[in-house]
Amino acid sequence: MTPHVLVFLDPSQPDGRIEDASRPTLFATDLGVSRGDGVFETLLVLDGHVRKLPAHLSRLASSGRMMRLDLPEHEAWERAIVTALAEYQRTVGVLDEVVVRLVATRGVEGTHTPTCWVTAFPPAPSAKRQREHGIDVLLLDRGYDSDLADRAPWLLLGAKTLSYAVNMAALRFANDRGADDVIFTSSDGKVLEGPTSTVLVAHAETDDGGRVTSKRLVTPQLDSGILPGTSQGALFAAAEASGWELGYGPLEPDDLFNADAVWLISSVRLLTPVNHIDGKPIGADPALVKALTDELAGLFDRIA
Repeated sequence: MTPHVLVFLDPSQPDGRIEDASRPTLFATDLGVSRGDGVFETLLVLDGHVRKLPAHLSRLASSGRMMRLDLPEHEAWERAIVTALAEYQRTVGVLDEVVVRLVATRGVEGTHTPTCWVTAFPPAPSAKRQREHGIDVLLLDRGYDSDLADRAPWLLLGAKTLSYAVNMAALRFANDRGADDVIFTSSDGKVLEGPTSTVLVAHAETDDGGRVTSKRLVTPQLDSGILPGTSQGALFAAAEASGWELGYGPLEPDDLFNADAVWLISSVRLLTPVNHIDGKPIGADPALVKALTDELAGLFDRIA
């Protein structure tokens, strides 16, 4: 059985309340269960270190504000994470690679108290396999245009909510057709994001000897209604310090097919190369794709 640690945030227990994750612990009337009314964040722990914790807590707070959820302070989440990881280490023995998920729902219907918890569990085996060997991706229409976020803020585009049914359906659709993942596009032809990841595109110039002379890293426009990626933001900062030129869309599908390399990046799967999109190979030079991937992965590995 996969080890799974569960810690509830509880005002009466400042360090969190450990519960048995194998037993029922939520009310059936909790609005997170009945309506997907809540927010979450997923973090990765490597060798005992929680990566990008401030960025994740900041985005959790931002999602909560968008949903008008009164969430606990950062310190309460941090204490619960420490408790969860200590219990995980006691149970499993190591903290080499652990997924930590923070969840907050609107709580039991008729109350005004959010239900908040932290879980710790091992990553899926596919995460490491995909980042090492790459993935095949389908382009799927998200069903709205790239300006919708400004016109309809009540749709919560850009918030990390629990309402992931469409995202999971897109992944199942892709898997049924032999692909590993999805890149969403808008109805006006712009590249958006993956169901659980951010899109990165690279262009490189080389000299006659094959040495890279300039590198540009591009991601879709953040104002198109996509979730601001904590991994993308951290990698952009590291890449800029290492001499990469940066850009923010707009991107169209042709930009993906004409790129020297394309990746999906997320906190758990990390930097994952895209091998094919809609069956078409990405990157004309496999050696260049590997070199760019290795360089960015090295930068990403050093991010705190």
